[in-house]
Amino acid sequence: MGSGSRTALVEDLMERFPHVPREAVFKEDLLRGGVAFDPSALSDNEGGEVKPKSYFIFSFDHGTLPELGEAALRRPPEEIILTGGPYDLRRTVVSVRVNPSSPYRVAANEDGVLGLYLDGKRISDVGVPPMPEYYRHTLASGKSVMEVAPTIQWGYLIYLTVFRVCQYFGAKEECQYCDINHNWRQHKAAGRPYTGVKDVEEVLEALEIIDRYDTAKASTAYTLTGGAITKTVAGRDEADFYGHYAKAIEERFPGRWIGKVVAQALPRDDVQRFKDYGVQIYHPNYEVWDEYLFKMYCPGKERYVGRDEWHKRILDSADIFGARNVIPNFVAGVEMAEPFGFTTVDEAIASTTEGLRFFMSHGITPRFTTWCPEPTTPLGKANPQGAPLEYHIRLLQAYRQTMEDFGLSSPPGYGPPGAGRAVFSVSSFMDSLPADEPTAV
Repeated sequence: MGSGSRTALVEDLMERFPHVPREAVFKEDLLRGGVAFDPSALSDNEGGEVKPKSYFIFSFDHGTLPELGEAALRRPPEEIILTGGPYDLRRTVVSVRVNPSSPYRVAANEDGVLGLYLDGKRISDVGVPPMPEYYRHTLASGKSVMEVAPTIQWGYLIYLTVFRVCQYFGAKEECQYCDINHNWRQHKAAGRPYTGVKDVEEVLEALEIIDRYDTAKASTAYTLTGGAITKTVAGRDEADFYGHYAKAIEERFPGRWIGKVVAQALPRDDVQRFKDYGVQIYHPNYEVWDEYLFKMYCPGKERYVGRDEWHKRILDSADIFGARNVIPNFVAGVEMAEPFGFTTVDEAIASTTEGLRFFMSHGITPRFTTWCPEPTTPLGKANPQGAPLEYHIRLLQAYRQTMEDFGLSSPPGYGPPGAGRAVFSVSSFMDSLPADEPTAV
């Protein structure tokens, strides 16, 4: 790429898609392609003033830990906030995905003020999350709160990955874009603490610490998640395994947080158990819409459940949770991944929009994570550049338009919508939706 070419591409897309907030254009580019960190911008891990990246489920990096250099020893921040600069950016929260060869770089200037640089030019100020008070306290076992119950989305969401591996294992079953199993292995290899199955009492103890020190009540929701369970873990099937944490949390802290569960699309009786345990929002992720791509890129899900049954179960779960509280995720960008993906942005957007229309016509609002091509995954290896930025920008446009077509508003449990207000950090869907109008009294 010639000098300045990235800037030219970004500015061209801003001009061509004026209805997509310019903040979202930068955010999607940082999420899809990663960002490099100058040593001046790294954290002092858990001993410092900056909240470090917790690796809460996937690596979300463009290199393995050994390839990240100093960023593997001194973690980068969990997230960054972009503001100001020549594009006059409104406050934008971006999940950190490290890529030492990215054209974007976070570095401090001579006054020690962090900024984001693109093609050598400072394009915004960078804010980093302060170390939360609750991260400074450990559990009785000596484990850190960051290891057991990290928070993301600028403190809004407690992310409880209670099962660190996935029982869809190996090339014939693992989702082809997912590095949950590799991320577990690399943390073990680096000697980092990374608990495989989290003890329910330890989870409660970590939440107790968060509840005690989060006096501003910034933490609003928790997500229970982890790998798919095709057999059992600790003698429990998937609904019971994830559900029993929810039950314990809701008994100990009734109504303190919005409870969410990310699990497979389960049969109706299992979904009912989640509801009975006190879960409020269910995320049965459908990953990718196209029938052939689902088969090729989610072979375990296809083999154990199948795409049509998966979709049927998503619709069924709306009867139990209410359509607004069923929010399946898809991985935006894998539609264009070689070897089987669409080769044009037009085809990819048409396919994804068909999926959005299918769910939204039933009142169900999917959400999405911007695909990070992690290098240890088959799709990451084959597509180190990810999907084109234009795909991501047009998806934001199509998403908002489809929501308007069906008269839907932003889903619950994600914080406020609107550029300058959103906290959801792993895609710009909330940044691109209209800010809630204050209701007239």
